[in-house]
Amino acid sequence: MKIPDAILDFFLKSEHFFIATHISPDGDALGSSLALSLALESLGKKTIVYDKDPVPEFYRFLPGSEKFTNSLESFASGRQISNLVLLDCNDLERAGLEKITPSRSVVIDHHETEKEFGDIKWIEPQAAATGLMVFHIIKKLGAEITKDIAVNLYSAIAMDTGTFRYSNTTPPVLRVAAELVEAGADPSYISENLYETWSENRFRLLLKFLNSLEISNGVTIAKITLDMFRETGALVSDTENFVGFSRILKSAKISVLFREIENNYYKVSLRSKGKQINVARVAEMFGGGGHRNAAGYKIRSDFKTAKEKLLEALSASSEKHT
Repeated sequence: MKIPDAILDFFLKSEHFFIATHISPDGDALGSSLALSLALESLGKKTIVYDKDPVPEFYRFLPGSEKFTNSLESFASGRQISNLVLLDCNDLERAGLEKITPSRSVVIDHHETEKEFGDIKWIEPQAAATGLMVFHIIKKLGAEITKDIAVNLYSAIAMDTGTFRYSNTTPPVLRVAAELVEAGADPSYISENLYETWSENRFRLLLKFLNSLEISNGVTIAKITLDMFRETGALVSDTENFVGFSRILKSAKISVLFREIENNYYKVSLRSKGKQINVARVAEMFGGGGHRNAAGYKIRSDFKTAKEKLLEALSASSEKHT
C-alpha cells in the first residue's frame, strides 16, 4: 500500500492535529481515529479527537474512547483548526463540520464516492478499512503498535470486513490482523464486546426491525420508525449493523434499511452481495455514496414513495449489468 509522501510529511512536520470522523461513527471510524491519535501522541504530538455524535456504548471498550469530544465551543471563540485530519469520510458535512473552514486539511478514506474536499488526500477504495490505511501510516511514521493501538485497529478492520467474512478479506488484511494480535489485540475479547453486549432495548428494537421485513426479488427492505425508538427506548446508535441481518437469507442479494430521522425523512442504508450491483452508484442517484457493497443516502419522502423510487433505481441498475 503506497502512502503519498505528502501525508507522511504532514504528520512528521506538524505538531498539533484535529482528528475528526463521520457522524454516527462505526467501528472503523472510531478505531482509526483513536489509533492515529495514540500513535501521534506517542511521537510527542498533540491531538484532539472529534465526533459530532457520542461514542456508542458498545464501542466504549476501545482504549482511549474517552478522548472523543463532540464540542466545538473552544474553537468557536477564535481558535483555528489548522491541521484537520478527516478519517473514514471525505467531506465536512458528513463529519458535521460544514461550518468550519480549516486552514489545512488531510483526508484519509476508503469510500468509493469521492468529494472535492481536502488539501492533501489519500483515498483508497480498494482498502478493506480506513483502519488498514492508518496501520500503514503508523508503521511508516515509526510509532510502536502498542496493545491499545492494536485493539483499536483490529476492531476497525474487523467491523469493515464483517469480522473477516466479506470479500474484502484478503491475505494482506489477514497478515495485518495477525500482527495486531501479536501486538496484544485479543480477538475473543473484541468480538465479545462488539457482538455480545447488547442492551435489552437494542434487542427489542431488533425484533421490531425484523418484523417489518419485506422480501421481494432478492431485495429485503425493513424500516425503523421514530415510534419504534420511543417504544423500545433504544438509541439511533443501536441500529448499527441491523441492515446486515437480512444478508443471512440465501435469497437476499440486496438488503435495505430505512431509518426514520423525522417525519417523512429517512436515512437509507444499502448492502449487497457479490459484484452484480454497485450500491454506491445507486446511492449516488439520491445524493449519497459509499462502497460497492455498502452505501447510503438520505431522502425526504413518505416511506411508500421512497421505497418505490429505490426499487426503480435498483431495477435500472440491475438491468445495466445483465
